[in-house]
Amino acid sequence: MKRLKAFLNWSSGKDSARALWEIRKQKELHVDYLITTISDKYQRVSLHGIRKELLIQQFQSIGIPYQILEIPDLPTNEEYEKIMEFHLNNLKMQGFDYAIFGDIFLEEVRSYRERQLSRYEIKAIFPLWGRDTKVLIQEFIELGFRAIVVSVNAEILGKELLAQEINSYFLKQLPKNVDPCGEKGEYHTFCFDGPIFQFPIPFEIKEHVLKTYEYQNQKASYWFCELLPK
Repeated sequence: MKRLKAFLNWSSGKDSARALWEIRKQKELHVDYLITTISDKYQRVSLHGIRKELLIQQFQSIGIPYQILEIPDLPTNEEYEKIMEFHLNNLKMQGFDYAIFGDIFLEEVRSYRERQLSRYEIKAIFPLWGRDTKVLIQEFIELGFRAIVVSVNAEILGKELLAQEINSYFLKQLPKNVDPCGEKGEYHTFCFDGPIFQFPIPFEIKEHVLKTYEYQNQKASYWFCELLPK
């Protein structure tokens, strides 16, 4: 029987961590590779603000081979797709037929991923798709995963939620219009411990910073919590 090889798109946060756990539990696919894109200018995971050093520590603790792809800060779709074309072709030649994502219910995101990957005959897999996000976040906590809030959409949430660990107290503070998993980009996390890790990732919490981005004639502001590796 052919071994089904897959790579997982690792965001450094809770949803990709949970997606990896789900795939390992199902045992139908084997995750041979973790891939993350970072800003070539800042050497950080976009929207999460996680430093490359902490990202590498996550990979080392998980124990799966990885690749970090550097892309321009706030690239156009054309720039992003051109960079990914080279890497996806290489992955396909190495026998990877599946790509795993932690998306839950955003149809336009799923459609975009499936459309792009179909050009390389790679199938997109969404192990969390359609799940109740209230249940997902509660299970995340009960399974022993640990994650800290590292960025929030400043138009929706306040900076007081930064650096809080994902737990029942955090969930009680979320407004009713905010998805419990932050699936609409309300908040982002750094996952530092749990059943997929061999050891917890040590870090220090530093200052909170407000950053405003302008992309395709739209502005968005995010609060970031600076994390430093110990």
